[in-house]
Amino acid sequence: MRHPNYNHLLYFWIVVREGGVSRAAEALNITPQTVSGQMKQLEEQLQGALLERQGRRLVPTELGRIVYAYAEQIFPHGVELMSVLRGARTRGRRSVTIGVADAVPKLVTFRVLEPLMRGDSPFHIACHEGPLPDLLADLAAHRLDIVLSTSAVPTDSGFKAFNHLLGESEIGFFAARPLANRLRRSFPKSLQDAPLIVPTDRSANRRVLDDWLEAAGVVPRIVGELDDSALIKTFGQHGTGVFAAPLAIEPEIVRQSGVARIGVAHGMKARFYAISTERRIKHPAVAAITEQARSGLFAAPG
Repeated sequence: MRHPNYNHLLYFWIVVREGGVSRAAEALNITPQTVSGQMKQLEEQLQGALLERQGRRLVPTELGRIVYAYAEQIFPHGVELMSVLRGARTRGRRSVTIGVADAVPKLVTFRVLEPLMRGDSPFHIACHEGPLPDLLADLAAHRLDIVLSTSAVPTDSGFKAFNHLLGESEIGFFAARPLANRLRRSFPKSLQDAPLIVPTDRSANRRVLDDWLEAAGVVPRIVGELDDSALIKTFGQHGTGVFAAPLAIEPEIVRQSGVARIGVAHGMKARFYAISTERRIKHPAVAAITEQARSGLFAAPG
């Protein structure tokens, strides 16, 4: 079988997404007869029915579900590409596609990326969040320009990427004010059996946290292990437990979450990296990110 007609495949994808031929025709600004004709040609090429009627809706057959799964991997990237290009052209912006590892706090992501959207020549940003291994695969395939992470890519990983340290921050423990007031006085011993919300063991920060707690000789009561840093703060805000966060974003955490600092985990630091395929930074967005982070967010207090 030759390659499928991608125009026919696109029409099928839109029919499924829109829930019918008429809606697809409206979305495509063509007649329903044209859509039906294209669908029929695709079914003839693939030698099987792609849709069947259930009530008033057309739904994919077993063959249709297989075809749709592949179409779902093909066309969203095209839509995204056109959106990025359209945004860059209409606003005169340069574009950058960024992957953010899910362990990176949302506030850190904002503080690192926000400078790219200001000034006389701002960037158009496309930002994708996910597990670090998935993002590194996208970086290798040149679907991303840069990845933000809390851990560096090991030198023996076999993946050709370079770690650019954005900076580091000491870690503080935070909690809703009633709990923070109770635990602050004898910190860190007060963390013994205290409710603690932690990142999952996928995060480099979890390993650093576990090592610090062991060195401090305290065993908190872990009440939740969460990948999403924003969700950790939300649980902490509502009094579920104590959580650790970088002091670099302490003002925003206190203001937005209404929590208070219990104490500082001296000797424990969170590190943040920009990972790229460039040994020497050439991409203007990556250069701007690293320069602004080092001189601003993670600058040593003076």
